[in-house]
Amino acid sequence: MKEERPKKVALIVMSGDLERLFGAFVIATGAAASGMEVSMFFTFWGLRALKSGKRTGRSILGRLIGFFERGDLRRASPGRYSFFGLGRWLFRKMMRAHRVPDLVELRQMAIDLGVKFYGCEMSLQVMEIPREALIPEVKACVGVAHFLAEATQADLTLFI
Repeated sequence: MKEERPKKVALIVMSGDLERLFGAFVIATGAAASGMEVSMFFTFWGLRALKSGKRTGRSILGRLIGFFERGDLRRASPGRYSFFGLGRWLFRKMMRAHRVPDLVELRQMAIDLGVKFYGCEMSLQVMEIPREALIPEVKACVGVAHFLAEATQADLTLFI
């Protein structure tokens, strides 16, 4: 009798917007809690989810991007209704009122459930983010070919 392998989910996270990161982590934790193997590939603005908050950038442009994109998940703002940073506070307040975990808690749930995090090597190089500026739970910083190999084995692949 052939043994069934667990279903696999591959998520590509390109956005650093609060609601998109929230959706990505809700899907990842839901799938992992259901017994699925989950891999998340973070690229460009989505790398915010993996950052530890350390300053980044070597060149003038790299430091400028590091300044504007500073911080970790706590600094993620909604794509709409940001209100110059006030939207982040409002959404956090609304989420607490409804007992919904915040992004940091969701990321930790994903870690605890065994979700694999990958950083996009090319995006890290372009945005001058060193590996040391990422959370230690990042499995690896890989090229797109590595993640495509993961995605081709997945039963479900989503681009967020």
